[in-house]
Amino acid sequence: MGDIYNEESLKFTFFRPEIFVALCIALILIVLAIIVGIQARRADFKKAPKGLLLIVEWAVEKLDAFTLDTMGSGFENFGGILLGLIPFLFLCFTIGITGLPTPMNNLAVPLTMALVTFGFIHFTAMRYNHLKYFKRFIDPIPVFLPINLISMWAPLISMTLRMFGNAIVGWVLLSIVNWSLESVSASLFSFIGSDVNQIFLVPIGTPLLHAYFDLFSGFIQTMVFVFLTVLFIAQEKPEDIDDNVALATRKEVKE
Repeated sequence: MGDIYNEESLKFTFFRPEIFVALCIALILIVLAIIVGIQARRADFKKAPKGLLLIVEWAVEKLDAFTLDTMGSGFENFGGILLGLIPFLFLCFTIGITGLPTPMNNLAVPLTMALVTFGFIHFTAMRYNHLKYFKRFIDPIPVFLPINLISMWAPLISMTLRMFGNAIVGWVLLSIVNWSLESVSASLFSFIGSDVNQIFLVPIGTPLLHAYFDLFSGFIQTMVFVFLTVLFIAQEKPEDIDDNVALATRKEVKE
């Protein structure tokens, strides 16, 4: 009996509805990416793209321009990463408006997304600085090693808690409003004598709150996460590399 209870507890812990919804969103985006890839290979470059391929091509152009302006040279392919990151994040924030569990209400989802950014930050730092990357942990003197090791995790913690906090606050407020409206509705329409009397006032107050917390707030949080991601990663590239690229570009123009 104890073994069965432990097994069921593990299933409940690791197989949360929010995680399942997040995996479904990722699977849908992967399938769409495969479809777009097939369409791109079969497309006639002499003709203008149509449908889904046109939308993706427009998004790629905008994101490539955004990464070039924000991150500079050396991140030419990062727009493709953002193309997968942005719709996934936005859907994870806004899927709750359909009645499905919101993935961002589970700490594991925002933590995973922040870990992606955290990994890119340190990968970029090692890519440009090589062994000098480890020097940052003992700057300005070796005694600062514990402080530098702690501060290293600041972006990961702040980005995780920002997304999780905004999502959970919206969920709590919507739950309180729903409960209040259901209680008032049940009191006013108690003569009906069934659970149906709880639903009459709910559609009055919740749509605007859903529009704000699910759509508007989800869009804002997605954009904030994307901007922080590109800025944190771009700052790991030494400034002298940009100076060298600019100097080489000027020489090419003069020639």
